[in-house]
Amino acid sequence: MNKESNSQSLAYTAVEALAGGEVICYPTEAIFGLGCDPDNQKAVDTLLALKQRPVDKGLILIADNYAQCLRYIDDAKIPMDKRADIFSSWPGPVTWVLPAKASTPKWLTGQHSTLAIRITAHPIVKQLCREFGKPIVSTSANFAGQSPAMSIEEAKRLFADKVAFYVGGELGGNTQPSIIKDATTGKVIRG
Repeated sequence: MNKESNSQSLAYTAVEALAGGEVICYPTEAIFGLGCDPDNQKAVDTLLALKQRPVDKGLILIADNYAQCLRYIDDAKIPMDKRADIFSSWPGPVTWVLPAKASTPKWLTGQHSTLAIRITAHPIVKQLCREFGKPIVSTSANFAGQSPAMSIEEAKRLFADKVAFYVGGELGGNTQPSIIKDATTGKVIRG
């Protein structure tokens, strides 16, 4: 199955693909991303194999709102003096590495005790996460170590029918992938 939606109103089909354990491709703030259900280990394994990315690196979850992330994040361990910086940067293109709950699957955290979270302002991704009812995995649409896809056509050339659903739409206007910051130190990890 290889479908494409060019309209936000058709995002339901992408949600069906997510619910079915499939990998989707979608526009984000700056690049096209690959995503799947973060609670489905088989889907995450498929995504990692597709990208040729090792599981130990960990992944980013992208969400409509912070409440969607609370099942994965140990909110009580976020330092009080960092909370204003974190929450004032969302929604937007800033990813924060936050303390993960002990129950958060290792296929998401990799070798870390943390999990990267971004609350997006991109309307298509917000709708996907709202309709899916939780965050989705968000990683660049590329093979590990290569430049990310900047268009749906480029993503299709890379992954063809290995991706179940391509969500059409415009990128969010950022010129760089999201900045990644450590929530406990405020240190910039990427960007």
